[in-house]
Amino acid sequence: MHATYGIASVLAIALLLHGRSWPSESACVQGNRCDRLTGCFAPEAPPGPVLEVLPADREYARYVRDLQVFQTCRELVLAAQKRPQNNVQFVGLAPFELERRVFADAVIRWNGQIFWEPASESSNAVTRSGDEARAVFGPVPEGDCGGPAARIIPREVDGNIVDLRPNIAKPGRPFEFEHRDQNGDVVKWTTTLPKCDKPSLAASATFCALNSRMARVVRGNVEWLSFCRKSHHSQEVSTDPYWLQSDPRFLLFGTIGFNRISGEIVFFDGRKDRTFDWSKPFVSPGGSSYSDSAGRAKAASLYDPTFQIPCHACHDNKSPYVIDPHTAQGRVGYFFADRDPRAIAFSLRDYLPERPRLPDSPFRVIGSGYTSTYSVDLMRAKTVQDPTGNCTGCHTLTTQVTGQRLAADAVAREPWITLPSWAQLLQLRDEKIRFAAAALHRTDWALRGGGGRIHPWMVPGGGNELSLNSSGLSAEDWQKLSDCLWDAGGAECGYRPLYTPCPAPETEGEDSALTNAAVQVLPAPRGEAAATRLLRVSWMYLNSYGGVPERDDVRVNVAIKSSAIPADRATPKGGDYPKASEAKGVDFESIHDAIGTAGSSLVIQNVSYAGHMRWTEPSPSAMPRNFQLDLPGKCNQRHLVRLLPKRFCFDQSKAAFSPLDHLIYADIVCE
Repeated sequence: MHATYGIASVLAIALLLHGRSWPSESACVQGNRCDRLTGCFAPEAPPGPVLEVLPADREYARYVRDLQVFQTCRELVLAAQKRPQNNVQFVGLAPFELERRVFADAVIRWNGQIFWEPASESSNAVTRSGDEARAVFGPVPEGDCGGPAARIIPREVDGNIVDLRPNIAKPGRPFEFEHRDQNGDVVKWTTTLPKCDKPSLAASATFCALNSRMARVVRGNVEWLSFCRKSHHSQEVSTDPYWLQSDPRFLLFGTIGFNRISGEIVFFDGRKDRTFDWSKPFVSPGGSSYSDSAGRAKAASLYDPTFQIPCHACHDNKSPYVIDPHTAQGRVGYFFADRDPRAIAFSLRDYLPERPRLPDSPFRVIGSGYTSTYSVDLMRAKTVQDPTGNCTGCHTLTTQVTGQRLAADAVAREPWITLPSWAQLLQLRDEKIRFAAAALHRTDWALRGGGGRIHPWMVPGGGNELSLNSSGLSAEDWQKLSDCLWDAGGAECGYRPLYTPCPAPETEGEDSALTNAAVQVLPAPRGEAAATRLLRVSWMYLNSYGGVPERDDVRVNVAIKSSAIPADRATPKGGDYPKASEAKGVDFESIHDAIGTAGSSLVIQNVSYAGHMRWTEPSPSAMPRNFQLDLPGKCNQRHLVRLLPKRFCFDQSKAAFSPLDHLIYADIVCE
């Protein structure tokens, strides 16, 4: 199936190269893998579990090639869409058409380049995604896993901390695994590390990896988490110097941005054809700004342009990070975590703070390149209500990996579906293999019958308070819950869409507002026609969603129409103004770039705030911004204006328009 989608995108590229257009949004059917922004088709991943690194086999290699074709198709279509219209020409035009061209020319001359879509400067998959992230989250910090803010993810074996060090007690000081207790005393040395107390659940990543790092940066409501994971294709640890704490090499790099208020989340993954080095910070996706040419070029070569790893499938609990024992949180896997000496000595404590988010919390993935790749998966994902009442009172579980993999590990129960379909049966088999592999890498000490008694790490009633005497989740209750987690249940599962829609400006909970709309009639600039006046439309707009001062994902469309001034100068009725559909740009025909016609109205699209010229970064502001648009007006005419804020969603919904009417008018009466 995925080969067919790849062929569709190849066809799109061929059509573009031959000067023919590719189908627009109207050609995309709800629920298929068509990118509504470009008409390109995303491939379907081969069946199997979510992995951190795709296998190097023929089927996955073909899938990655199809992803490359898909993103190339998107880049070509987007590049074609952003080509500017021809310069304004006046030769051989009908009077009516000439008048519209003169209007467009005046708007451009009087206002400058304030008409532009955010994050549309580049069609490159990585650069564009980085620009989209900045437009939503504000400045994106560099990924600095070697800096003072970074933390090493500890590795524990039999309740002790383990690291690879030279064993000075042996000739030649060979590298071996040093085991220390919470007091720092050496317990033993070993030459292998086949098991650990908390093996990774990332499937294709090394189960008991040493010295991976993470770095967390918080800016207001937004936090960024960079993860530098040491891993190996064998999934095993060895005494190779690569695993040393002092060796900056690592295999897997990822960055997550998250707004704790709006629930918006973005994922960037490092390329899969290279090894990384954390001795120097990693450039932000898209560079630091539109003008950062060097940074943008570095980012394009650093991050994966195919988005081949579905990060959303694991980071799906409405939070930027998944709390499980592998990350050794102070509150997971220890008795009395706030005062357990092992938690104090080994864990990350509150480096990643606890932040439960319930099923009704907003949650939305940002990034048109990423979301177009996984549009079907994002649409199908659901939150689950545990029918037994055990597990979802404090946590969000989903029909993705938090349900199908983390929940099974948490309660130490094998994944289960009572009556699986054929497709579910294949996936269930693969997840059982992953479940068994993790179990084989877990120490006996960690099991409930061992000295640690930390697995299972979630118990009914007590959650992760493992000091309570609990026998764990029963097989009967687990089977009911697991059916729900595999999307094989019914109404008892309380299914709800996991991802929430893009919020339109000025809607409930979005908290933004357009205010102080006004229009002035002023003398035309020198050199303009005598019958022309300057119509100055102004308003203020506060883009407060998510509380990001640099947020830059909202523009305003302005629709204008003129008519004769009525003899009684009566106030216009609602139906006299440009229609909302016209302001939205339905059937928009461009005269010059963002200026054109829709229906009976002239439309200026994507108006930014005063002075915010194309491809410049927004100045931070927690106050409403001033917008001003100068338009040519005619003597003895009534000019009716509709203002319509719209949010660029950077996902499959493209844009969301305000539901409110902002209508103003001016009568130009000339002597």
